[in-house]
Amino acid sequence: MPRPLGGLRVRLVVAFAVVAAAATLTTGALTFREARTGVLQQSQDTVIEDFRERVDALAPNYPFPPARPDLASLAADVARGGRADNWRVLAAYRELSATSSPGDAFEELSPAMRAAVGSRPATVFQRVSRDGRSSLVVGMPVIYAAPRHAARERSGLELYLTVSQQEEQGYVEALVSAIERATVVALALAVVLALLAARGVLRPVRELRRATRSIAQGRLDTRLAVRGSDELADLSHSFNETAAALEESVAELRRMEAGARRFAADVSHELRTPLAAMSAVTDVLDEDAVRLDDDTAMAVRLISEETTKLTGLVNDLMEISRFDAGAADLHLDEIDLAESVRRTLSARGWQEAVGTELPEPGALRGRVDPRRLDVIVANLVANALRHGGPPVRVRLRGEGGRSAVIEVRDGGEGIDGTVLPHVFDRFYKSDNARSRSEGSGLGLAITAENARLHGGTVRAANHPDGGAVFTVVLPLRQDGAPRPATGPEKQIRP
Repeated sequence: MPRPLGGLRVRLVVAFAVVAAAATLTTGALTFREARTGVLQQSQDTVIEDFRERVDALAPNYPFPPARPDLASLAADVARGGRADNWRVLAAYRELSATSSPGDAFEELSPAMRAAVGSRPATVFQRVSRDGRSSLVVGMPVIYAAPRHAARERSGLELYLTVSQQEEQGYVEALVSAIERATVVALALAVVLALLAARGVLRPVRELRRATRSIAQGRLDTRLAVRGSDELADLSHSFNETAAALEESVAELRRMEAGARRFAADVSHELRTPLAAMSAVTDVLDEDAVRLDDDTAMAVRLISEETTKLTGLVNDLMEISRFDAGAADLHLDEIDLAESVRRTLSARGWQEAVGTELPEPGALRGRVDPRRLDVIVANLVANALRHGGPPVRVRLRGEGGRSAVIEVRDGGEGIDGTVLPHVFDRFYKSDNARSRSEGSGLGLAITAENARLHGGTVRAANHPDGGAVFTVVLPLRQDGAPRPATGPEKQIRP
């Protein structure tokens, strides 16, 4: 049986992978942020400190107010600092400005940063990315402390530094690659751990599944091996206790059922002898009833009728007990089914009361049990005559050369919808079912058992034109065809 895509193993693996991915990505993101901040902060602090030292050392050596050549010379001297290859410097005084490299447009410097440097005495910095290249821009106002002034004051001279951070960017990209590789490794490890965990978790689950299937197939002695003391071990222990209780209950029910069957069979068997004697007596009394007074004759006829009903009930109980015990058997014979139906109706004197729609003699033949076919037809017709209304019709037809279909329809009011599912139940009675409730209550149940024994089906329904219709489908077996299994555990469903 293929495992569903949403099985427990898949869910465990996905859960482990999601948790590992979330943990790895969170850790990686935090590590990346801290590492990136550390790398850039260290580079930034070094550049700003070096820039400030160069400006403080060189700015006093130039005349003030400076001319454009002075600004160009100052920018060039500052650019020849600790990072001469990367530094680009702009010196500005009011409307004058000059760069360390002639023609340098110094595009990284924004108006906002110029305004910030012009309004603050502190050093200002900004990271700028242009065309995929990252740079650090530092701005610093020059403040003089001349002897004629009591305090330091802004001179109006401003210096700006641009330093490429491609090296630092490379460090950051390498860090990202390392985190990505670590994430892949963590996910792979999580999947492996998930598979191992799933294997450990699913092993007892699979054993539990096999055990439940085994119990469902009737092997109630199935038990699980209890390993460890975790929740799965508790589940296995609970399953074993449940299975043991179920086995005990089923065994007790089977003993009670077997006892009930034996009791019914024994009682029915014991009643047959006295009933036979009573039938003989009632036959004699029926012959003499015409010479008796009215009250005595009525009592004799009542006794005779009830004795006949009791005899039928005992015979039906004996038949049902054989089905329950699995002792019912088929004695198949090749017969003409239409002729068999005619004999059933004729033997009971129903030719005038029951209409027929039968094939021509010899047109429909099959291997069936003649006695059981007679019981099926007789019980259905008797049920229609007793509980239905005229006209009662019996129809026999073949179906594809593989089965025979017998339909018995009456002209009564039909069967209530709530009763239909129960018409083949034993001793089922319903005030709403039919106007009267004569008979043993076992006739339709015996009919269903006989149909099942042949490997056929029987169902009850209401005809669209009124009345109830019972339909029996019997397979037309060939010689050597296997017979259906028998036993009380199989029940036919109408």
